[in-house]
Amino acid sequence: MKNKKTIIWLLILHVSLFVYALSSFFSKLASKQQFLSWQFFVFYACVLLAIGVYAIIWQQVIKHLPLITAYANKAITILWGILFGVVAFNESYNVKQIIATVVIIVGVLLVVLSDGITHKEKKDE
Repeated sequence: MKNKKTIIWLLILHVSLFVYALSSFFSKLASKQQFLSWQFFVFYACVLLAIGVYAIIWQQVIKHLPLITAYANKAITILWGILFGVVAFNESYNVKQIIATVVIIVGVLLVVLSDGITHKEKKDE
C-alpha cells in the first residue's frame, strides 16, 4: 500500500488533470462563440487560466511522484473529455469508446500499482 503522502500527491495529480481537461471544455465553448466576441474572449481566458493552473500544479506533482507515474495518469484526461462531451455538449459515445476508456483506466492502475511495488522492492534492498 502506498504511503499517505503518495496518495495525496496522486489525488493532487488527478485534480490537476481535471483542470487540464477543463481547458478543452472551455476551448470547445469558445469555438461555439462568434470569433473575437466578448464571450469568445471570456472562454479563451478560461482556457489560459486552466492551463496556467495546471502547469503550476504539474510542476509540484512531478517533484513528488515518479515521472512515469505522472505521465501515465495523463491518459485519464480522455475519460474527462468523453464525460464533458456527453454531459455538456450532448455528444454521443459508442461501445468502442467505452472499451478504450476502460483499457486506459486499467493501464493507469497497473502503472500506479506497479510503481508501489517497485518502491517497496527498493526499500527491501
